[in-house]
Amino acid sequence: MTRTLAWEGLLNVRDLGGHPTEGGGETRWRAVVRADNVRRLTDAGWQALVDYGVRTVVDLRFHEELAEDPPRELPVDVVHVSLFGQLDPEYGEELMERERRAPDWSAHLRDLYLEALEGLPENFALAVAAVGDAVPGGVCVHCFAGKDRTGLVSALVLRLAGVPIDVVADDYAASEANIGRLIEPWAAKAPDEVERDRRLRHALTPSTAMHETLTELERRHGSVRAYLESGGAPRESLERLRERLR
Repeated sequence: MTRTLAWEGLLNVRDLGGHPTEGGGETRWRAVVRADNVRRLTDAGWQALVDYGVRTVVDLRFHEELAEDPPRELPVDVVHVSLFGQLDPEYGEELMERERRAPDWSAHLRDLYLEALEGLPENFALAVAAVGDAVPGGVCVHCFAGKDRTGLVSALVLRLAGVPIDVVADDYAASEANIGRLIEPWAAKAPDEVERDRRLRHALTPSTAMHETLTELERRHGSVRAYLESGGAPRESLERLRERLR
């Protein structure tokens, strides 16, 4: 088995199987896949997804992103959870300024991720529960680039399955080698060098960012399970997720 998958139209697709779990064992292959925007799949790409056993897609994008999708009948069940809530242009401007001033990108991401986790626990609980409650077959979790929203949900899923934090952080960091081709054309359209540098930083996924995010989240809440339950995730859904992955 290989963790990195080649589905035509996508750049950042990985199986979450094969990771070691605490106490022995490893996560199950073909159970959960993380990806960038599946709406970019070609017909051959969709066939590869279905042939891989995926039967449910959990879409973490904003509602506005869905509105830009071309109309298409999908051969899978789709569950949509706008993980970061509503698109807020005012917050978006503030975030861009923070990105320009951030001296340490890893620390910036850690702070941003913790803000999202603490501010929107119900959304994270919904997204993770959707993976556990999916119909039999594989689940593909995706957003736009498959690194921030997908990275966070994948990290919670893996921790819930008992994967050590350092392994989860390494899985998150693997996106950096894949998404440069997605970010570079956007960066090339920047009006100046400062903005170009800001955009290019979006391709970075330092393992320390996710390691520190999970460490702090678990320090505050005791465990990922406790955090998700505090956001309203049913225990039965979380148990089904563990069974799906272990």
